[in-house]
Amino acid sequence: MNKVLIIDDEEKLRNLLSRIIKLEGFSVTEAGSLKVAHKAIEKEEPDVILCDVKLPDGNGVDFIKEVKSKHLITEIILLTAYGNIPDGIQAMKNGAFDYIIKGDDNDKVIPLLNKAIEKVELQKRVLRLEEQSGNKYTFESIIGTSKPITDAIVLAKKAASTEATMLLLGETGTGKEVFAQAIHHASPRRLKSFLAINCSSFSKELLESEIFGHKSGAFTGALKDKKGLIEETNGGTLFLDEIGEMPSDLQSKLLRVLETSEFIKVGDTKLTKVDVRFIAATNRKIEQDVNEGKFREDLFYRLNTFTIELPPLRERKSDIPLLANYYLSFFSIKSNKKIKGFTKDVLELLQQSNWKGNIRELKNVIERAVILEESENITKESLPYELQFPFTGTENIYDLAVIERQHIRKVLQHTNGNKSETARLLNIGLTTLYRKLEEYNISK
Repeated sequence: MNKVLIIDDEEKLRNLLSRIIKLEGFSVTEAGSLKVAHKAIEKEEPDVILCDVKLPDGNGVDFIKEVKSKHLITEIILLTAYGNIPDGIQAMKNGAFDYIIKGDDNDKVIPLLNKAIEKVELQKRVLRLEEQSGNKYTFESIIGTSKPITDAIVLAKKAASTEATMLLLGETGTGKEVFAQAIHHASPRRLKSFLAINCSSFSKELLESEIFGHKSGAFTGALKDKKGLIEETNGGTLFLDEIGEMPSDLQSKLLRVLETSEFIKVGDTKLTKVDVRFIAATNRKIEQDVNEGKFREDLFYRLNTFTIELPPLRERKSDIPLLANYYLSFFSIKSNKKIKGFTKDVLELLQQSNWKGNIRELKNVIERAVILEESENITKESLPYELQFPFTGTENIYDLAVIERQHIRKVLQHTNGNKSETARLLNIGLTTLYRKLEEYNISK
């Protein structure tokens, strides 16, 4: 049963609203002041709050902002009097679901409540889905039953209970950080911090400061002491993504931490001791980089205590329907759409793709398809152009006719089949477009 809290110092109005709402099957709690309301919120955890503007001990508009800062899912409907429409507008800015005129809009209360409850239920479902499959980062949250992925999971589970430094190899989007999180949460360090940094996202100076920290005055802008990620992660796990992009002198500094569990902050003179487990990852051919002198050999062997290679999606195509259906469920709930599945030709296209961006690319494609789709199943038309019309491998990609056919199809998709607009964008006559559609056997 959904819970509603009514906050109003006018007892008669409060009782009237309570009776109306209870008749619709809601559980109702009443409060005549903000002090009583705060206690009711902590005890009852209401889904929706109906709140008056002027209360004996405060203002309902300010109260909305306070509640939303602690209870993001709870929706609040403001009760405003005549002449207080500006209060309603400010309430919306503060995060209110809507506002109604006291006494005059009683017939709007139930429809508005139902809409607010729908939003609350949607948010709850999204949170449950994230908790079950995404944010807990357990090995059970890793989707896939193919041999390549299950073999990687078995290896990761064996290494998780140890203190071994680990190196995760794999293309972009194969789930290296998800694996690192799962390893951490299955390790003795699970109750301590897990922090991650992408080594390719910072300049050398910033990266050094982010990882190792600095002392006040170490460089221009260093106005106070700063702990680096290594110190912040003490007792836990630090994930160094794209380790292959780390500058050579920082590699040397990291090697010292791995060997001695101590380091010197930027601008400092004394050693800082830490107890951190390192998991590194890269999408580069790291051994080739070592051979070419681009990556320190001694650091490579120190990181290479336990290496796991994560398979690209094209090598585990039997997992694509599982992943696609998971993301379909997730984004359908998030978008409040009731999409049941995929048409057969869509699943075939998904499994035929090489997925250069791997799981991350698949996730983005499904999210886009959910946004575009209007029917109960994801159809071919909701997929990106490149998936709808992949090169077969037998076509000459340098043939002007092939390029023209592909371009016309792409513009048609962009205009959703509007031929007049397509002709305008192509800067050709409509008759010319129809002739080319017939010539290239383009049905859309």
